[in-house]
Amino acid sequence: MNIAGTNRVWSGSWVTERLGIELVGDDRLTELLGLALRRNPKRAHLLVSNVLGKHVPQAPSVVYGYGFTLGRRVRELLGDDDAGAAVVLGYAETATGLGHSVADGLAVAPYLHSTRRPVPGVAAAGGFEESHSHATSHLLLPEDPALLVGDGPLVLVDDEFSTGNTVLNTIRDLHERYPRRRYVVVALVDMRSPEDAGRLDVFAREIGARIDLVTAASGTVRLPEGVLEKGQRLVTEHEPRSVSGAPAETGEHASTDQAATLPEAQSPADVPTDQAATLPEAQSPADVPTDQAATHPGARGTARPAPTGPHPTTTTPATPTAPVTPGRIDRVDLRWPQGLPDGGRHGFTPAHRARLEHALPAMAARLAEALPADARRVLVLGFEELMYAPLRLARELEQVVEAEVRYSTTTRSPVLAVDDPGYAIRTRLAFPAHDDPADGPGERYAYNVAGAGFDAVVAVVDSTADTPALRAPDGLPARLAEHTPHVLLAVVPSYVPAPLYVAAPPGERPAMLPEPLRGPAFSSYAPDEVGWLLQDLSGITLEAPTEEREEAVQSGGAHYAESLPVEYQPSEHYQQLFHAALHSSASRIARAVGAVTEVVLAERSPRPVLVSLARAGTPVGVLMRRWARFRHGLELPHYAVSIVRGRGIDANALRWLAAHHDPADVVFVDGWTGKGAITRELADAIEEFEAAEGITGFDPEIAVLADPGACVRTYGTREDFLIPSACLNSTVSGLISRTVLRADLVGPHDFHGAKFYRELAGADVSSDFLDAVAARFPEVADAVDAQAKELLGADRAPTWEGWAAVERISEEYGIHDVNLVKPGVGETTRVLLRRVPWKILARAGAGADLDHVRLLAEQRGVPVEEVDELPYSCVGLIHPRFTRGATGADGRAVAV
Repeated sequence: MNIAGTNRVWSGSWVTERLGIELVGDDRLTELLGLALRRNPKRAHLLVSNVLGKHVPQAPSVVYGYGFTLGRRVRELLGDDDAGAAVVLGYAETATGLGHSVADGLAVAPYLHSTRRPVPGVAAAGGFEESHSHATSHLLLPEDPALLVGDGPLVLVDDEFSTGNTVLNTIRDLHERYPRRRYVVVALVDMRSPEDAGRLDVFAREIGARIDLVTAASGTVRLPEGVLEKGQRLVTEHEPRSVSGAPAETGEHASTDQAATLPEAQSPADVPTDQAATLPEAQSPADVPTDQAATHPGARGTARPAPTGPHPTTTTPATPTAPVTPGRIDRVDLRWPQGLPDGGRHGFTPAHRARLEHALPAMAARLAEALPADARRVLVLGFEELMYAPLRLARELEQVVEAEVRYSTTTRSPVLAVDDPGYAIRTRLAFPAHDDPADGPGERYAYNVAGAGFDAVVAVVDSTADTPALRAPDGLPARLAEHTPHVLLAVVPSYVPAPLYVAAPPGERPAMLPEPLRGPAFSSYAPDEVGWLLQDLSGITLEAPTEEREEAVQSGGAHYAESLPVEYQPSEHYQQLFHAALHSSASRIARAVGAVTEVVLAERSPRPVLVSLARAGTPVGVLMRRWARFRHGLELPHYAVSIVRGRGIDANALRWLAAHHDPADVVFVDGWTGKGAITRELADAIEEFEAAEGITGFDPEIAVLADPGACVRTYGTREDFLIPSACLNSTVSGLISRTVLRADLVGPHDFHGAKFYRELAGADVSSDFLDAVAARFPEVADAVDAQAKELLGADRAPTWEGWAAVERISEEYGIHDVNLVKPGVGETTRVLLRRVPWKILARAGAGADLDHVRLLAEQRGVPVEEVDELPYSCVGLIHPRFTRGATGADGRAVAV
């Protein structure tokens, strides 16, 4: 682009004149970008952003405003629902602050940035390569392993989109692990060639996802033939004059009014929404006409005389002046909020953002108080990947001091410095790395800082980088003090997530329990649908023939949770019955799901944490979570825990829940009630847990779809109807087995166990069940409103009618053990699938809801007896004196 005829010098003209490189595209490109050179075997030129806050000191309101506005545009593109399900991912190192600002613009999305700093104890959730960078390996280290899971959009943010290789590498890696339907790529500038743009379109079609692009400006870089070799020769020619200690680095003759005439910009948060897209344009230092340097607008719009100083007019370094007295170095305590992440390296949520917003004014006030009273130009200097916290501090400081505030950060990237107004990197200040980097020691750099006339520099680093190397005579503060009379050092605590699991000494409880298991590694459910607070026992043989298990359990030699039944594989006829039952009952189930969820939201918590009782409760918990998202836009946490009759609920799972959520928000979920045994079991277990642990607040009342036994207050219906998830075992429950509690497999500090039957994937209908019911949500919405209103106004006190019926049946049939009476269609189905029942009682006149029960009973040789006045549609009975000799394989020959 040609800017001849203006009185401004573009900060890319020096490179263009010597190498013939051109920027072609939007007129704004030369306002947003300058050019520099670097020693790199892949790409000699460097696009230098004037609004990123990395290499060029800029007003923090401008830097933050560009990112924030891009985030607003992404939210408009996605819509509120998809924006609420999105995750924003920024690239290290240059775009960590930009990505965070974009996440702020979305307002409702969590943020994560890649990092080149390995963190001991934090497992990588992914990684990728940046092909043109001097340092290529990016790590993704989220604290929450589920942060990147789910089908919501992934928003990828980089400062420039040059070839698209980095984005392709990222999406390719993450899509294999966490496939999703939509990606949004955000950059300040899109500089791809038409060929590169086409590659992204082809890739999107290959993976079956939509990829959108949001940028502030677009164009391309025209590179003449042989430019790489010419650029390398040019770097070699000028590099001796820009190494550490040379005049080009010391910057004594760099312009003192860099960025002095940049127009003040409001952040989008300060202006009406319809103005946020028209932020004032920022100028690079070389774009400023010389005659404008006499005054500069202050942070509050007050014009004051600019600092005086020499203005460079040639491309050759000037003779260095006499040594100056080093400036003063002081520390300032920000009082950073305890436990608040210092950035997005391990994830930064909207809740973290709210904490930061609350704390910023006080931290900025402490910085303002520590600044010299006569300071007119102040630089807040961030540290490599630590860009966002210094940016927000600078943005806040800009509001409370009269001094002109600028912002930039140090960097790992070596760039040639040339003291010329037509070159983007005027000075280079070098110092040793001070954060013990994984790739070893080396130089780090601060550009356009030396000789820029700053009265004070606030250097912000994290505590990992607050090392002896930082405080050394050639460390960053000392080097800054050579060029400014006052240096303030502010240290932000490095946030390091607690390890997921810490082995405890023998006899002691571990400090941390492992994170929940999630699909597809454990279960066929999508990873965001449920987190299993279980341990994976898939590699252990736990199955035993049903007859052997029944005999062992009744003889007192074993507990039913110490082994697993052989998974019953339904016949083709039975599978047809399942699908027919699902088709006929999906609407009824959807109404019950909606009703019970609305009751929970109205009476229990506006943001409940759903905790389903594995495994029958898990499909119900998933459906309740889907209803909350469908009707209210809520993304509710959902976990599955083990409860074992006679042994209670998994206390370690309760400890994990109490450590991560408010127990008062926890709502236990199950499919249905029979006689209420699990209801009583849970209440007793919670009481025992609270007494032993001193952790209170859990409500033991279960929320269920159907409560035919009248055992609970929170339910969708009290009808005893078929819930198709009861028709099958693991193949309708995410391919997860029943839970296992056996002393040689489950220690006192372990979660209960379960198996993932990956080999049954061909028969899995878990998603079919969920999708069929969720598809009916729109058509039942009005009916749910009426049903929920009726329930909320009704007397729903438990009557335990079902328990009374079970006691009566137990005595009438000579069983004398209520545990061997399985009331309701759900319990009857389960006993037919898992155990050897004696007989089935069916209510006279029960219709198609019992077709599958009759078929199973016929296949297993179990008689069905119709009776009157049965409160349930059916009841399954287990004989109290079961032996393989007493009851044959057909279940008919009973010895008394």
